[in-house]
Amino acid sequence: MATSDFSLFDSADLPDATSYKIGIVVSEWNSEITDNLLKGCTQTLSDCGVRLDNIRIHHVPGSFELALGAQILLEARKVDCVICLGSIVRGETPHFEFVSLACATGIKDVTLKFNKPVVFGVLTDDNISQARERSGGKHGNKGVEAAITALKMVAFQKQAGDAWMGM
Repeated sequence: MATSDFSLFDSADLPDATSYKIGIVVSEWNSEITDNLLKGCTQTLSDCGVRLDNIRIHHVPGSFELALGAQILLEARKVDCVICLGSIVRGETPHFEFVSLACATGIKDVTLKFNKPVVFGVLTDDNISQARERSGGKHGNKGVEAAITALKMVAFQKQAGDAWMGM
């Protein structure tokens, strides 16, 4: 569990994101948590210059479906990046481990398949209190961190492409 608020950032340290096109796929499951992640994410993208008409938000039933949602967006739209937001809370059965692993692996696989950043903004918490603390509570908002990660990865991909073009 994080011990400090890493959601604080200086937008001056981030790339010019005015032309970035960002897809966001959000789990409907644990919506109390994922709605907060989405608010933090979209506000941060906007604060960092991403135009609201360049942000596309789509909902899927649960975190397990985030990878397919990201794949559909990458296949259908011209986006620079997809941010996946979800919340998986441990229960009394092994379901938590199965969904968490499948979600992480699926998102990684889509990233590599499309050679585009697909950001893992999925909370995997032991209880709902931890999820609340990480979605706008005392440990910040991981939706903000997902947005910052997306902006940095899009910039990295664009800079790496530009560097190769100059060689």
